[in-house]
Amino acid sequence: MSRRVTMADVAREAGVSLMTVSRALNDKDGISDATRERIQEVIVRLGYRPSSIARGLVTKRTGTIGLVVPDNSNPYFSEVARGVEHTAYANNYSVFLCNTEEDPEREKAVLHSLAEKYIDGLVLCSSRLTEEDLRDCLKDFSAQVLLNRLFTSSSATMVLAHDEQGARLAIQHLLERGHRLIGNLAGPERSYGGLMRVQGYAGALYDAGLSYEPDWIQHCAPTVDASQQAAAELLTRHPELTALVCFNDLVAVGALKACRNLGIAVPKDLAIVGFDDIPLASLVTPALTTIHVQRYEMGRLAGETLMRQIKGEKERSVHLLPVTLMIRDSAP
Repeated sequence: MSRRVTMADVAREAGVSLMTVSRALNDKDGISDATRERIQEVIVRLGYRPSSIARGLVTKRTGTIGLVVPDNSNPYFSEVARGVEHTAYANNYSVFLCNTEEDPEREKAVLHSLAEKYIDGLVLCSSRLTEEDLRDCLKDFSAQVLLNRLFTSSSATMVLAHDEQGARLAIQHLLERGHRLIGNLAGPERSYGGLMRVQGYAGALYDAGLSYEPDWIQHCAPTVDASQQAAAELLTRHPELTALVCFNDLVAVGALKACRNLGIAVPKDLAIVGFDDIPLASLVTPALTTIHVQRYEMGRLAGETLMRQIKGEKERSVHLLPVTLMIRDSAP
C-alpha cells in the first residue's frame, strides 16, 4: 500500500515551509503568485489531498453536517435526504446520516454523538423528543434546522409541510363522496405532523357540522406491520366506518392489507386515504388516494437554510410548504 502524501512532502518538493503551503491551501495572503502556482503544481503532481481535520483546525469548520431521521427505511425520508445531500454537495459539504428508529433515547444519543464530532450544522427531521429534551440537545449546535417539527423554544429555522391543510383536504374529499363515518389511523403520538393531521381531521369534521368518536382515532407506529394490526383492531371495533384517513402511505398500505384479511373491499366497502405520496402509493392495488408532500423541496430548503446559517445568518424563520390531494383508486 502506497504511503499517503503529506503536506510536508509538498513543502519539501516545492522548496517552501509548511507554513507557506498552509497559506496557499487556505488562500491566505503573504506569498507570491509564483510561489502559490508552484505549490499548486506540486499538489497536482504528487496527488496531495488536504486533511479535512487539519483544515478544520484552521477554518474552525469540519465541512460536515448531520442529518437525523426517525426511520431511514421510510421512502419519505430518503427523498428528504436527497434534497439535503444535493445542497450539501453543491457547497462542498459531506453529510452524516443518522437513523433513530423512532426511539427518543436513541435520538438523544445520536445528537450527543454528532455534537462531539463538532459538525458545522444539523438538520433534524421529525424529532420525537419532548420540548425539554430537544432544547437541551440543540444547545450544542450553532446552526440548526428542524424539519417537520414546530419548536417555539428554539432559534432554529423550521421547514414544515402543511399537515393540517392536508388532513382537511382528505376529509373534504371524503365528505364530497358522501362519507360521514371516518376513522383515523393517526401514527405516533409524539409526532408533530401526526398531531397537526389529527387537528385537521377533527377541524374539517367540525366545520362540516359533524362529530366523531375519540375511539375512531387509533395511534400506531408508522410501519406497514404495525398499521395492519392497528387497522384490524379499529375496523373490528367499529365496522360502521366507511373511510379511513391514514398518517402516511405506509400506514395506508397496512390498512389495505388488514382489509384484505377481513374481507373488506376497497373502495367499495371502505375508502382509504394516505399521506405523503411516496412512490409506493401509485404502485399498490388499489392505488392510493393520498396527500402529496414536497419531500425533496423540504430537504433542499432545509439544506440551503442551514448553509446560510453556517455562513453567519442567524435569523429565525418558519417555512410552511403547501400540499396537494392526489385522487386515485382507494378513494376515487
